Amino acid sequence: MTIRTRFAPSPTGMLHIGGVRTALFSWLVARRAGGVFVLRVEDTDRERSTPEAVHAIIEGLQWLGLNADEGPFYQTDRYPRYKEVIDQFLQSGHAYRCYCSKEELDAMRAAQSARKEKPRYDGRCRHGAVVREGVTPVVRFANPQDGQVVVRDLVHGPIVFQNAELDDLIILRSDGNPTYNFCVAVDDWDMQITHVIRGDDHINNTPRQLNLLSAMGAQAPIYAHLPMILGPDGTKLSKRHGAVSVLEYREAGFLPEALLNYLGRLGWSHGDQEIFSIDEMISLFDLSDVNKSASALNPDKMAWTNQQHMMRSTSAHLAAPLAVHLQALGVADPQMRSLDAIVLAQRERAKTLREMAEASVFFYHAPAEYEGKAAGKHLTAATLPWLQIARDALRALGGWGALDIHQALEGLAASHAVSLGKIAQPLRVAVAGGSVSPPIDQTLAILGREEVLARLLTAEAYIAALPAV
Repeated sequence: MTIRTRFAPSPTGMLHIGGVRTALFSWLVARRAGGVFVLRVEDTDRERSTPEAVHAIIEGLQWLGLNADEGPFYQTDRYPRYKEVIDQFLQSGHAYRCYCSKEELDAMRAAQSARKEKPRYDGRCRHGAVVREGVTPVVRFANPQDGQVVVRDLVHGPIVFQNAELDDLIILRSDGNPTYNFCVAVDDWDMQITHVIRGDDHINNTPRQLNLLSAMGAQAPIYAHLPMILGPDGTKLSKRHGAVSVLEYREAGFLPEALLNYLGRLGWSHGDQEIFSIDEMISLFDLSDVNKSASALNPDKMAWTNQQHMMRSTSAHLAAPLAVHLQALGVADPQMRSLDAIVLAQRERAKTLREMAEASVFFYHAPAEYEGKAAGKHLTAATLPWLQIARDALRALGGWGALDIHQALEGLAASHAVSLGKIAQPLRVAVAGGSVSPPIDQTLAILGREEVLARLLTAEAYIAALPAV
């Protein structure tokens, strides 16, 4: 049997963290088994579904590398197939037309509530509804009235539902639109889905879908319902907890493989291992290792995971996305400096690519002003001679590698019997605008000789213009 999984988002909003984890787990199951991963867009909610949301979902999956083997399929393209199954159900007695008005249904539920009963459709049209002129009926599924449905869930274990608790759900609205549970059951059968992996908010839908599949004579897939992802405060994840769309994490400077690593570990584990490559997750992931309890999002742990991946990545892998973030910060030509060198100098100092870019803008834009505290300490009349001595030594250097610069500055410090910091800190503030930068030899090497000398002259002029003390 070929393993076939699916990710079936509704385009009524952006692709969020919970959806990404569902897609990831479904993708991993298919990849590990050499199976097929299907993308299905469940867009039957025509009022709330938007083309923008569809585009954002597909773009998000592409950025993450969760590429589908088949699809995207759209439910709105499959209406003729749904009509065909509904007609079959009506002929076989698995469905019936219901002419009940909204007012009748409201009155029925109110009476049930008054009797302390569970509000549900009482099946009054099930055994021969009276046709009402001018009324377009809905179509209801004739759910079995006795027995039970057992959901054999790979995460939660067997879950039992009594058919007597399940009412006859509507499968076709009066406006001609088929409903969610019906479409899902038809699609899962037609697309030969073997494993349905989704959030545990769908558990109550599963017995209904199993009964629909049984009425079609279809073999049921295997189910795995994933626990919710909660916010850091333990409540349901929402807008107030931060990013709504997965693409916001791209804008925040996260690597796709790091985000997948973090989400993979959110509810799944393999011993004490924290950092996984995509290939490792494919080879190790097993639904039997998924936790039953909900997991809470931890932004600090997510950022730490991203930093670990940045530190393990090649400079070539990080250079292109770093350039994008630099451009977003106003750097017109990120290639004018060695992006590889910037990555190597900065990747252990930043948790995201955006942080790295923000800390690297000074490589492209000379300081418009100096950080007050740093300038007050390191750009003074007392430090001016050190800047001038360093400038002369740097101008005379034969090579301009980090090692050349390091040896020259160490030689200066030794010859004047001072610490390296006595020279390096004024240099750092002069070229970077503040007291924080990568090691001074790497910083100057990346900037290039001409730029360094120009910035030193600017700093010397700044000091010369200071009021006498």
